[in-house]
Amino acid sequence: MRNKQDNIEIRAPYLIFVGAESRPDMAKTGRGLVEWRPELCKGQLRLSNDAVDLGLPDLTLELARDIGIKSLVIGTASVGGAIPEEWYEVLLKAIRLGLDIVAGVHTRLCDTPFLREAAENSGVRLVDIRVPPSSIPVGSGRKRSGRRLLTVGTDCAIGKKYTALVLEREMKKNGMNVDFRASGQTGIMIAGQGIPIDAVVADFLSGAAELLSPDNAPDHWDIIEGQGGIFHPGFGAVSYGLLVGSQPDAFVVCHEPGREFISGWEGYRLPTVEQVIERTTAIGSLTNPNIRCVGVSLYTANLSAAQRREAQEDITRRTGLPCIDPLIDGVGRIIEQMNSEFPPVPDQSQVSKAV
Repeated sequence: MRNKQDNIEIRAPYLIFVGAESRPDMAKTGRGLVEWRPELCKGQLRLSNDAVDLGLPDLTLELARDIGIKSLVIGTASVGGAIPEEWYEVLLKAIRLGLDIVAGVHTRLCDTPFLREAAENSGVRLVDIRVPPSSIPVGSGRKRSGRRLLTVGTDCAIGKKYTALVLEREMKKNGMNVDFRASGQTGIMIAGQGIPIDAVVADFLSGAAELLSPDNAPDHWDIIEGQGGIFHPGFGAVSYGLLVGSQPDAFVVCHEPGREFISGWEGYRLPTVEQVIERTTAIGSLTNPNIRCVGVSLYTANLSAAQRREAQEDITRRTGLPCIDPLIDGVGRIIEQMNSEFPPVPDQSQVSKAV
């Protein structure tokens, strides 16, 4: 995980900054925080009535300060991860009012001179989430102890983080030894630690993935948040590096029925679930020859209940794997498949006593 000098600290409570973003899939950072850390999210700041509504009270910066909010968290992500020019006036005002600024975009707050100067004058912090640890090794490919599951996708913004979080939650309820490993800005904000894989220099991607899921107890599961998509024309490289470095025993494919093209790359058709299973298995077998798919997770918010059941039954028929919407069905069937494919490791202390 992060070295001491790379520790992240975000002062709560939060005001989630949506800007004028009207596309729900581009507000996934804000939505993720509201879903998984609702007690910390006290309001939203929108620059347009058409902007995504996260279901939080709409607040001005002045009111946010007056009610004790400590951090303005940028809750959107655009292709390329830049900060729009029209935001800087808002960020400067927030800084002058005493709010920390938290961002997971590629444009680093601390590298913007006028933001840095304003923060120093106001005594507030600029928190850049998308900054990897300062020293990452090249991947070794060495087999590590413990078990790992990676969520992969037919596209970006398709449920990889949510699936991983639900898996961790339900596995813990079942008494399993498990941790969520965050690889993206939203996951890191939720978990409080992690490595922003897409900000790592390419030669060190697999090494970063090895740091993210180190050696562990034989019965321990790391549930690793996936990034991008192995068929993605823009972000496939990060998916490859994360897959090889994670050396997962198991993976879950995340998919949205009805999505025809890779989002933002309309000339590229979405791969099928079967194609993703085949390619993930082929690439992943480089560092773990025993890799296998244990289920399919669907994003079905745009489907009726009948359409959802039909899609699930179709994919199960085609793949022979459990297919669920984690936010509706839970992930119990995928956990059952995991336990079937990878039986629980006996407690060695009890085995010794029995002998």
